[in-house]
Amino acid sequence: MVRAGLDKKPREVAEMFDGVARGYDRTNSVMTAGFDRRWRVRTARALDLKHGERVLDLAAGTAVSTVEYTGSGAWCVAADFSLGMLEQGREIGREVPMVAADAMRLPFADNAFDAVTVSFGLRNFVDTEAALREMARVVRSGGRMVICEVSQPEFRPFRFLYQRLGLRVLPLLARPVSSNPEAYRYLSESMGAWPGQRELAEIISAAGWTDVAWRPLSLGVVALHRAVKP
Repeated sequence: MVRAGLDKKPREVAEMFDGVARGYDRTNSVMTAGFDRRWRVRTARALDLKHGERVLDLAAGTAVSTVEYTGSGAWCVAADFSLGMLEQGREIGREVPMVAADAMRLPFADNAFDAVTVSFGLRNFVDTEAALREMARVVRSGGRMVICEVSQPEFRPFRFLYQRLGLRVLPLLARPVSSNPEAYRYLSESMGAWPGQRELAEIISAAGWTDVAWRPLSLGVVALHRAVKP
């Protein structure tokens, strides 16, 4: 089974996610004790989608979040560079537009969307700031972006436990239910190496987004970041 490294070579990351596509949603629910559903609801609220808006759900995986966003009446497209993920979503009946796409070179016109969102995929892009700039390119002026991503807890004793114990346990939880358990070692390592909330906000600002705000979820293990294209 393919396991990507923290250098995040795109081919290796794509092949790794192809390997975990079958059973991916179930594994996420097991690893997060069902909190993945709550985080999707909070992301949808932050997006505040309106009927008829055009939304890009980037790194959408099997399109579980994309389908939920369509409940607002918005037109939503799922984009991911793992064909295995998109095929799994189609196989289980998720009827939304799906596009194979590299976050570094999105196959969409300038100003094509009213909003863009990424849930637990930003840390897998080889160049975070470049991806954020590319996301800004395809969103209209005044459009918005919402990122739901892992974070570093701010309460130091809890952060210590999270980094020393929690991240080591996650691959063990994935082993019985994942189609590629080895991949979850990378996912755990990438979580530990990911920046905190303020640092990510600074990266988002450097990429050209404005009005950047963030909110910790689940004691800071996850955070929502929201921004606007000037």
